[in-house]
Amino acid sequence: MIYRSMFGLPQWSARSPFDELGRMKRQMDRLMDFFGDRPAGRSLAGVFPLINLTEDRDHYYVRAELPGLTHDALDIQATANSLSISGERKIEAQGGQVRYHRREREGGRFSRVVTLPGDIDVDKVQADLVNGVLTIKVAKAEAIKPRQITVRAA
Repeated sequence: MIYRSMFGLPQWSARSPFDELGRMKRQMDRLMDFFGDRPAGRSLAGVFPLINLTEDRDHYYVRAELPGLTHDALDIQATANSLSISGERKIEAQGGQVRYHRREREGGRFSRVVTLPGDIDVDKVQADLVNGVLTIKVAKAEAIKPRQITVRAA
């Protein structure tokens, strides 16, 4: 029992089973802080862009942050209940003699598939790119729109 306590091995006690998971998470956080926020050779472009998905009575709205991109660098496709946003973000090369102090902006190809909560009308999709924010307005399929039912007097 003393050996287990001294070397941080799992112990059997009245603690929650999630205490051990919390300890492991803290150790991984310290390890990632030591080696940096990003594993070597991995590009952040794979999770680009960040999106918000909202809806109102008749439409779904997908808003994506795409700073520095133009409309011709994007490919948007719609299916029965999903949207695919893909493209390429190009970052100018700084030259071979440049020494980075911080490098957070990444370039490269990206792709995001957004599954919508219901079916959509693929013929009624509009996309606008204004000030680096892509807004996609998607009409809901007629079958899933709420209908007002009138009650008749007897």
